[in-house]
Amino acid sequence: MTQSLTLQSLQSCAVLRDGAQIPILGFGTYELESKDAYNAVTWALESGYRHIDSAEWYENERGCGKAILDFCRSHDVPRSSVFYTTKLKYNDGYEGVTRSIQKSLNECGLGYIDLYLIHGPIGGKTARLESWRAICEAHKSGKLKNIGISTFGIKHLQEILDFCSERSLPLPSVHQIDLHPFQVRSAIVEFSKRHGIVLEAWAPLVRGLRFKHPSIVNLSQKHNKDPAQILLRYSLQKGYVAIPKSSSQTRIASNTQIFDFELSDKEIQDLDNLDEALVTDWDPTDCD
Repeated sequence: MTQSLTLQSLQSCAVLRDGAQIPILGFGTYELESKDAYNAVTWALESGYRHIDSAEWYENERGCGKAILDFCRSHDVPRSSVFYTTKLKYNDGYEGVTRSIQKSLNECGLGYIDLYLIHGPIGGKTARLESWRAICEAHKSGKLKNIGISTFGIKHLQEILDFCSERSLPLPSVHQIDLHPFQVRSAIVEFSKRHGIVLEAWAPLVRGLRFKHPSIVNLSQKHNKDPAQILLRYSLQKGYVAIPKSSSQTRIASNTQIFDFELSDKEIQDLDNLDEALVTDWDPTDCD
């Protein structure tokens, strides 16, 4: 059975392992320069999003943070009303990662980071574990409210879980990875869920590569929704937190219009059957 979202809305949240809440629809800022990110994040917040996803690699943390702060001031809402995620660029040792965390805090200017992820497993086992150790220290200090990983394979996940068990460190709360009907990653999804890790889908829109696929077009016509809305609804009913991105004010708003219809279990299964292991950007899940 899929996860029914009939009663959910743009303000709905998934619950992380420690009870923290994460909005189920986020706004991604990949490939947006800082000025463009500022505008897009502002539009997203005005459209009702309360979850913004950035990364050190994107070089737009400052624009994202400023947009959040300006929105909170102009709308008289607390900074805590917006869930902000960023990610570590390089696994370059405990001290290097500690510096990267502080740099991200300085760049966004938000005082703390709601979710901080290792952006990928590249660098080898020792580097990954040292990154996690530094992240756990920043989590303990309150700089990072929640912590997780991105684009990890099962081997990498198991290493982190074993390390946490040996060192009595906090486990990852979130795994952000490329997930959509054309890349279902059944084994990684099952492993992550079994260990209480919430899955986030980046590129849930398949970067537009399959908007004209007959199955997507048919569902779009049946439900009177555009292909992006069908794909986002799929992500949410699979139980994922979805992170679509766009630089279009109109598209940013329309991507929120996904809470007034529901895909059937058969429709979800039919979408799962479209799996072709399509990689939309990068896939280091099998790196050493």
